[in-house]
Amino acid sequence: MKKLLPDYESPAWWEFYCDDIMTEYRQSIEEGLDIENLKNVFEAVSKMKRNEHKEAICDILFNMIMEAKMFEGYKYNEPSTLDEIKKLRKKYPVKKVRLSKKALEKKIQGAWFGRICACMLGKPIESLWKEDIWKILKTSNNFPLTRYIKVTDIPDDMGHIAWIKKNPFIDKINGFAPYDDDTNYMVMGYEIVKRFGRDFKAGHVALAWQQLQPKESYCTAERRAFINFTNRIAPPASAMYKNPYREWIGAQIRGDYFGYINPQNPEEAAKMAFNDASISHIKNGIYGEMWASAMIALAFSTNNMIDIIKGGLAQIPYTSRLYERVSAVLDWYSEGLTSEECFNKIYEEWNDHNGHDWCHTISNAMIVAASLLYGEGDYSKSICMAVQAGFDTDCNGATVGSILGITNGIDGIDKKWTEPFNDTLQTTIFGYDKVKISEMAKLTLSYID
Repeated sequence: MKKLLPDYESPAWWEFYCDDIMTEYRQSIEEGLDIENLKNVFEAVSKMKRNEHKEAICDILFNMIMEAKMFEGYKYNEPSTLDEIKKLRKKYPVKKVRLSKKALEKKIQGAWFGRICACMLGKPIESLWKEDIWKILKTSNNFPLTRYIKVTDIPDDMGHIAWIKKNPFIDKINGFAPYDDDTNYMVMGYEIVKRFGRDFKAGHVALAWQQLQPKESYCTAERRAFINFTNRIAPPASAMYKNPYREWIGAQIRGDYFGYINPQNPEEAAKMAFNDASISHIKNGIYGEMWASAMIALAFSTNNMIDIIKGGLAQIPYTSRLYERVSAVLDWYSEGLTSEECFNKIYEEWNDHNGHDWCHTISNAMIVAASLLYGEGDYSKSICMAVQAGFDTDCNGATVGSILGITNGIDGIDKKWTEPFNDTLQTTIFGYDKVKISEMAKLTLSYID
């Protein structure tokens, strides 16, 4: 009988653990696992053709990683359970303000539109290196970035990125915001809370994912987790099992809705974010979502970006890499570095030509923090700074857009950003093919305690 094998040719690269085994190696080293003696093995296996033999060897490597010990002297303490995370938090004072119903409505509208518009700003150039982004902006008289990027802005002499013309551009869309994972998860968050209540658990999130979106809507860590669910690997194991992307940015883009429904309550927002993140991420991957959700909750009570960033950090371990590097951005700002100097320092630490660096939670969190600080509370300036900086452009723009959308409210967002969408968002969530953005904002209000 002919040997039966899975299809090794057509699936997306992140569906096979063996495809990105060098990301696994680096991820494990950054976690402090003592596997440096295996580097040559990882490098040799990474060069093999994708087939059953490579997959079998990678299974063995994964088991070795699971049994590896931490190397002596590792300076970070990064737990992945909520109780342990709480023990490693540093308190930061949070002041509450009285919000009228009208003010709250405007802030929630600002959150939804703010995130969606900023996501669209970065979406056409997602996956490009900074030098290509800057060439597009400079040749189209849009540097520094001040407006949406058009497909006609792409120079003819940039044939190596001709593929991006297939992306949604503001001059190609037809009166609605096109679907994107950054905006899909806004609706997903709403549906999770609608189905399971504010006290939802990680298992509820995993169930919702399987019921509400096709596999193709999930990427990197989320795709790996989705595959794990279908193979009966439940949370929290679903976040770790053959998932080299477990500290990538995917969770950090999912927590906005939990901030929206917890105005001025960063701890509750972070708790919900933990339950969401822990199905697909560990350590700093989890902390990124907790930090973002907490910042969004805090944005309802202050427009002081230092307080928002530090208040968000108060919900994650001060012993983590994420806490350390975002704190570094705060230090650079307080020391008087210019925005250019700050972003250059981020690029000294992270190489956007490397997929792991480009997609990691920490590199992008540093971009978010810098954009919030140097954007000076201005919605347009802040989102443009986040997108122009490169790395994961639509994700970073969207997170910054949520925060500034809340602090300034819908009236603080120039209509040049909102008008092209005709108040309409497209998603890949079943039952939500196209939704009215204003209606989603109104429904969000009903889930605020």
